[in-house]
Amino acid sequence: MEEKVIQISGSITVDELASALGVSVTHLIGELFKNGIMATINQRLDAETAQIMTEELGFTNVRFEKKENSAKIPGIKRELSKDAKLRPPVVAVMGHVDHGKTTLLDTLLKKKTVDDEAGGITQHISAYQMEYKERKITFLDTPGHEAFAAIRQHGAMLTDIVIIVVAADDGVKPQTAEAIKFAEAANAKIIVAINKIDKEGANIDRTKAQLATDFNLNPEEWGGDTIMVPISAKTGENVEKLLDMILLTADIDELKADTNIPAEGLVIESHMEVGKGSVVNLLITGGELKTGDFIVAGKTYAKVRTMVDWKNKPKGKATPSTPVVVTGFKELPNFGDKFEEVSDEKTARKMALLNAQAEANDSANTNVTATDMLRMMNVADNTKTFNVIVKGDVAGSVTSVVDSLRMIDTQGEITLNIVSTGVGAISENDVYMASGGKTVIYGFNVTVPNAIAKMAERNGVPVRVFRVIYELLDDAKHDMEEMLDAEVVETETGELEVKGVFRTEKTEIITGGQVKKGRVAPGMLGHAYRKKVELGEFEVISTQEGKINVPSLAEGEIGGLSLKTSKKIQLEIGDTLKFFVREYKKKKIL
Repeated sequence: MEEKVIQISGSITVDELASALGVSVTHLIGELFKNGIMATINQRLDAETAQIMTEELGFTNVRFEKKENSAKIPGIKRELSKDAKLRPPVVAVMGHVDHGKTTLLDTLLKKKTVDDEAGGITQHISAYQMEYKERKITFLDTPGHEAFAAIRQHGAMLTDIVIIVVAADDGVKPQTAEAIKFAEAANAKIIVAINKIDKEGANIDRTKAQLATDFNLNPEEWGGDTIMVPISAKTGENVEKLLDMILLTADIDELKADTNIPAEGLVIESHMEVGKGSVVNLLITGGELKTGDFIVAGKTYAKVRTMVDWKNKPKGKATPSTPVVVTGFKELPNFGDKFEEVSDEKTARKMALLNAQAEANDSANTNVTATDMLRMMNVADNTKTFNVIVKGDVAGSVTSVVDSLRMIDTQGEITLNIVSTGVGAISENDVYMASGGKTVIYGFNVTVPNAIAKMAERNGVPVRVFRVIYELLDDAKHDMEEMLDAEVVETETGELEVKGVFRTEKTEIITGGQVKKGRVAPGMLGHAYRKKVELGEFEVISTQEGKINVPSLAEGEIGGLSLKTSKKIQLEIGDTLKFFVREYKKKKIL
């Protein structure tokens, strides 16, 4: 068998590996889970893990080959100097949907956002900064709905401390478990906030026991090393104690950053605004960012035109651990991109170009074998395609929507084709791209100008806008279900041994015999067998006892049958007729 070679630069994403192997990403994620690896579609696997999983899936002719190092600019993480200064802790608030993450932040920051959020669910990362006991703390609020796994993982990677919010009346749920895994993978310190202790049915000890037993998070009061604080985000009970524990943890870790270096940090989020262009949320990790500085983030760069804090107040300078919103980027950077300050625009442009070239070189590639060609031809013949265009309010949300759409498992019957993605309102160009191609335009937290809506209607292009991600996914599942072929279900009803054959024509047989089990009635279908070899399929037109038509023949009875066939079947005495009813059931996507 021809060898398949997959070239990677040190690691490969789950999505890339699934594509290279020709398996569904949901199947690969399931196999990873069986092997104790909780992975998301964009999670990177090292070459060794990828090789092991490939063999687990039964691929014995696949070899991984490391690419030569690309020209990508090295990471910005560097050793701290002796002049490094203490910085505020960056704290991510994570947990299951509706366990009170955003309510906790509202209480801390004395603001109210839950009622404004679609479905009461945080839809992307939000960054805030507060002062407590004359010290600053930076908070990141991450979504809890299952579709936002990529953003939650991103949030964990940005932080020093992760507060896992668990409802005392509900216990640990899937997104709680996932958040714990992300926090551990990011080497962040974990503090558990056991919330909703004011509610009836709250059981603090049960929640602690579940965390200790299932996740090895043993509370300090039980001799472990995990800080757990029972709180009520609604009433504010013990919230100050939680803040004290955050500061204590930060003091133990002595969080520091250099300020006398070029500014550097991470892109938290990005989106487009009319009149402002690219609006990008940044978290400073080192140096000091000022208005007018040139910065590079991934494949794009900016001269910082404006900079404001989370309260939308102008900010001339941002220090480490400070979240800011800037304008001035030529294009939208990807969320999670590192940024760094450079001396001038020429350098910025050159670095952005190098990063773009490196990204193209770093993506996994593979040779196409003859087996791959046959598989692709078979897929093309036997699958249907669901075309979508995705527009979102911010880059992170677009990524989450696309990832979640890819995770819809149709058992290989439908291929998802992402025609285009983008940030901002649905545009004329989106409608042009969707026209004539049976393409659905999905908008997430975006608007559809009236002129565009009318244009889409004229061109027969479906445009659907949602504010809650699971409603968008339910709509996509419904459309995909409509495309699925009905499932054929055959239920056996009886069996007859042929005792005589009275007439055989091209499309009709008159025969008789004894019902060995079940029953036979007009309208039923059947297969004729000689020993174990199938002779053909037929439909029962009538059943007779003697020369009288009867509604059916039961087990043990002897009677005659009139059968309709699509081709001539030459029955003989001793053949077996097996009867069944055939139903067509609408398939459901789970």
